[in-house]
Amino acid sequence: MPGKPSLGLRLAFYLGMLFLHFPIAIIVLYALTTEDRTYQFPPPGLTLRWFGEAMQRTDMWAALWLSLQVAAMATAIALVLGTMVAAAMYRFQFLGKDFLTVLLILPIALPGILTGIALLTTFKRLALEPSFWTIVIGHATFCIVTVYNNVVARFRRMGYSQMEASMDLGADWFATWRHVVLPSLATALLAGGMLSFALSFDEVIVTTFTAADQKTLPIWFLNELFRPRERPITNVVAVFVMLVTFLPIVLAQWLTRNTDDLHGGGKTG
Repeated sequence: MPGKPSLGLRLAFYLGMLFLHFPIAIIVLYALTTEDRTYQFPPPGLTLRWFGEAMQRTDMWAALWLSLQVAAMATAIALVLGTMVAAAMYRFQFLGKDFLTVLLILPIALPGILTGIALLTTFKRLALEPSFWTIVIGHATFCIVTVYNNVVARFRRMGYSQMEASMDLGADWFATWRHVVLPSLATALLAGGMLSFALSFDEVIVTTFTAADQKTLPIWFLNELFRPRERPITNVVAVFVMLVTFLPIVLAQWLTRNTDDLHGGGKTG
């Protein structure tokens, strides 16, 4: 659209951004407060001592390490399975394909509590005790969707004609995958992996049903909310988690910018 946005449109934009990010600013503010019991506003003073105390909490570090392990493993599973499913859905036409697409997206569309109950019931039926791997499986169910959406969109922009051309020139399927397909999917895989990691890292509802006594960082947060004297420490860790989840999302967005026209369209199988 030519010209600059109107004053009303700009005002609506700034108000929307304020509405979205004001609570985040409050968390940062109370991570610096000198008060350790109540949320007095404005804070009586500012201090960095809560950052030092948060770094000394061994239970927080254990929960953080568990969350990182779960997120990394769930992301790895999602990258493999999500890419395989995206390739199959892109390449082949079969009866019920649209219905299967809905089933693929369903885990991330359903409320987390329904997914958690379904997983818990399944694990009980299979006589599986809650463990590290039950958490990973629970997180992978919705992480696969993120990878699938990114990869199948890139497949559709790439076009099957490029793979056919590679094989016509004498390359086998492995060489075609390595030199043609994988470079074209690289940013989509990276973006999908980063988003999956961020989703898994801060997932709390599904984790509640699959973790039993294990504490990931989100579960640690829930427990700390019932300790008034620990609220500033909780806010400090919240600031840290925001950075951990914010940076991968921004990086994924940056890596996939202006990629719509990188690959010519082609038949989708």
